[in-house]
Amino acid sequence: MVTVSFPGLGIGEISFNKVAFSLFGTIEVRWYGIIMVTGIILAFLYAYYRSKHEGISFDDLLDYAIFTVLSGIIGARLYYVITSGQKYTFGEIFAIWNGGIAIYGAIIGGATALLCVSLYKKIKWQKAFDMVCPGVMIGQIVGRWGNFFNGEAYGESPAADSLLYFMRMELRHEDWMNSYVCQPTFLYESLWNLVGFLIINALYKKKKYDGQVFLMYITWYGFGRMFIEGLRTDSLMVGSFRISQVVAFLCFIVGFALLVYLGVRASNRAKLAAAEGEVSAYGEMLNEDNKTEEKEDSKEEENNVGNTD
Repeated sequence: MVTVSFPGLGIGEISFNKVAFSLFGTIEVRWYGIIMVTGIILAFLYAYYRSKHEGISFDDLLDYAIFTVLSGIIGARLYYVITSGQKYTFGEIFAIWNGGIAIYGAIIGGATALLCVSLYKKIKWQKAFDMVCPGVMIGQIVGRWGNFFNGEAYGESPAADSLLYFMRMELRHEDWMNSYVCQPTFLYESLWNLVGFLIINALYKKKKYDGQVFLMYITWYGFGRMFIEGLRTDSLMVGSFRISQVVAFLCFIVGFALLVYLGVRASNRAKLAAAEGEVSAYGEMLNEDNKTEEKEDSKEEENNVGNTD
C-alpha cells in the first residue's frame, strides 16, 4: 500500500495498492504495468497518425512497433543492470518483473531497432524517427504515472523558501513507520514532456527537413531531464556522476547544435532555390519576349515582301 498527499495543493492523503488485480490467484498485475502498456498503445496510435504524413505503410509501421517495443524493453533493463552498481546472476538480468528499468535504455534500444528496420526496408530513417518521437513523448507523459503508483522516482524535500515548495509530496509506504516529504519529480517530468509534446506536435508540419522533429525531441527532453535528474534521490550512478543526467546533457548539446546547423543549412537552401526560381522565371520571361519580337519581325518581313510585289 502507498499513501500520497500534496498538502501545498490542498490534496489530502490518497491510498492505493500497487497491484491492480491478480490472475489465477498468483500472477500480480500491477498498475505500473497497465500504465506502461497504455503509454505504448497511445504512442503507436500517434505514430499511425503521423505515418500517413511520412508516407510509411501500416505494415511497415507494425514491423517498427514489434521490434522497437521488444528492443526498448531489453534496452531499458540492460541500461539499469549495467549502471545500477548491483551484481546480478544471469537469470536475474532477465527478471524484469522484480523491478529495475530505465527510460534512456528504452530510448537507446528502441532507436537502434528503428534504425535497423529502416535500413532493412530502405525507408529514410529520419522520417521514421520523426514519426515515432512525439509518440514516445506521449508514452513518457503517461508512463511516469506508473512511478506515482509505485511510490518512486521522487526528489529531496524542497526548502520552505523554494518556488517548488507548494509542490511537495508526502509519501508513505506500508512498510515505513513515518511519511517522507519529497518532490514529485515523476510529475515534473510528465508535465515537461506534455509541454514539449504540444510544441513539437504544433510544429510538426512546419519542419524544414527530415529528422528535425527527432532533434527537437532529444533537445527538449534532454534539457528538462538534465535538471530534473539532479533533484532525484534514486539516480543511477557511474562513479560520482548521475549517468542519466550526463546522457541528458549530451543529448541537449548535440541536439541543439544540430538543430542550429541543419536549420541554417535548410534556410540557405531555401533561399538558393528561391533565387534559382527567380532566375528561371526571369529567363522564361526573356524567352517569351524574344519569341514575341521574332514573331513581330517575321510579320514585318512578310509585309515588306508584300509591298515590294
